[in-house]
Amino acid sequence: MPYSDHPTVTASGVEIPLLGFGTWQLEADDARRMVREALRIGYRHIDTAWIYKNEKAVGDGVADAVAEGIVTRDDIFVTTKIWVEHFHRDALLRQAEESAISLGLTPDLLLLHWPKPTPALSETIGALNEAQEKGFTKHIGLSNFPSSLFREAAGLSKAPLITNQVEYHPYLSQKTLIETARELGSSLTAWSPLAQGKIADDAVIGEIARVHGKSNGQITLRWIIQQGVIAIPRTTKVERARESFDIFDFELTADEMARIHALARADGRLGDWLDAAFQWDQDA
Repeated sequence: MPYSDHPTVTASGVEIPLLGFGTWQLEADDARRMVREALRIGYRHIDTAWIYKNEKAVGDGVADAVAEGIVTRDDIFVTTKIWVEHFHRDALLRQAEESAISLGLTPDLLLLHWPKPTPALSETIGALNEAQEKGFTKHIGLSNFPSSLFREAAGLSKAPLITNQVEYHPYLSQKTLIETARELGSSLTAWSPLAQGKIADDAVIGEIARVHGKSNGQITLRWIIQQGVIAIPRTTKVERARESFDIFDFELTADEMARIHALARADGRLGDWLDAAFQWDQDA
């Protein structure tokens, strides 16, 4: 699949653009507008979810961009997610079909949004595979799965699980999950890559930013994609989306990468909705 000159990561033979545009918390009007403008800027990966309640708007934004000749459908990679209340087989298949209808396209990737103790993972993974077989998605994957569950899910799945989308930014180490993804032939996708704006005033990142003539946000996104991890920043401002995309004309040194890695801390997690039945990886 062509993505122009956009850097990609390959997971189980599937190319995924390393920089995507996220739509969490975007109302319908903003989602439609920003998806269209993001594609105009050069983004080729769009992320949404059923629970965001903006799948139709995202699809409309894609359709607008196609109608304007900005992209073709084959130029872009679209991800959506199955919500936890739909993990039983029939509900999952129903939502998968409804999401494709709302988007007005077959998504490239369909994820399980969070792990859940019931129903059994075997039922949910089986249904996710069935959704792919029925043509409701091109590929399948996970979101917010710790390594132990990631491995279990991969063992249960007939088709490759090509990403695991998790919180990742300079204040939260995901070394274990990154290694797990690579061992499984998968990839990691970072949500909240800018730590909900907390990196804006970081002195270490700021010092590195001044060296490169970039913003703190650009340095952080570069740090993520330079690890081969997909980043999906979101914004309602076109100028900010343009800034976030302007990260392909420089590289961080090994020392700069290490300095940013060193910012991780034990209390760095910002969004923890993991069911009490499971535990996050504990990176040393």
